[in-house]
Amino acid sequence: MRSYWLCIFLLLPLWLEAAPRTVDWLDLLPQEDYQAMLDMPEIGHEGTEELPGDFSSSMRQRDENLPEVMYSTRVVSELDGEELRIAGYPVPLESNAAGLYTSFFLVPYAGACIHVPPPPPNQIILVDYPRGIAIDDIYEPFWMSGKLNIDQTSNELADASYRFEADKVWVYDGE
Repeated sequence: MRSYWLCIFLLLPLWLEAAPRTVDWLDLLPQEDYQAMLDMPEIGHEGTEELPGDFSSSMRQRDENLPEVMYSTRVVSELDGEELRIAGYPVPLESNAAGLYTSFFLVPYAGACIHVPPPPPNQIILVDYPRGIAIDDIYEPFWMSGKLNIDQTSNELADASYRFEADKVWVYDGE
């Protein structure tokens, strides 16, 4: 019995080190952007009309009434190459032959491309998940774990400051 506990005691640090650290979206903001977000007035989204499922237009539109922090590409360089876990909402981009999404944006709140201003680029993560996942509802959050990289990416839909090489993606379960 003694050797059992000794083994657990010796292996526990390795197990804890192997688990990816869970981060929050605010952890992706450099200090100056974090403070600017805290000081920002609430943003309304009235007056925008899109069809449900139309992801093609609003994430790239610039609203001159929004503060500059809403367009920030500044990043937290210490996170580059880190194995992390984060939860967010998908914005589908590319699917494989089986109809599973292998590329999507992850954003901090639901409907970021429909009826609400998009998050700033440093709050958008381009996710690569070669295994693919079904995304039936963009209002259903997902957890993912893998490697976060700083990678300024731009496509017709949005700009992203981070890229995530996902090892695992699963429906948000609270923990």
